[in-house]
Amino acid sequence: MIYVDDVRKYPSGNWSHMMTDGDLSELHEMAAKIGLQRRWFQNKPRYPHYDVRPSKRALAIENGAIAVSSSELIKRCTK
Repeated sequence: MIYVDDVRKYPSGNWSHMMTDGDLSELHEMAAKIGLQRRWFQNKPRYPHYDVRPSKRALAIENGAIAVSSSELIKRCTK
């Protein structure tokens, strides 16, 4: 399953995180579907994810991602 957390304000703008509780291929497939480049993937050992702008978050949700809180995202997707 693909999850996105709430949009938060950072110095670089408004961002959300997109992660999976399953295989990373599922995450990359969703990223491609919503127009993210593979080079934007952040391969963090415990938290592999994509940062997404609000418009891409909305697209992810339209394509089946589940919106959750940031703490729920970490709970469900920590590797």
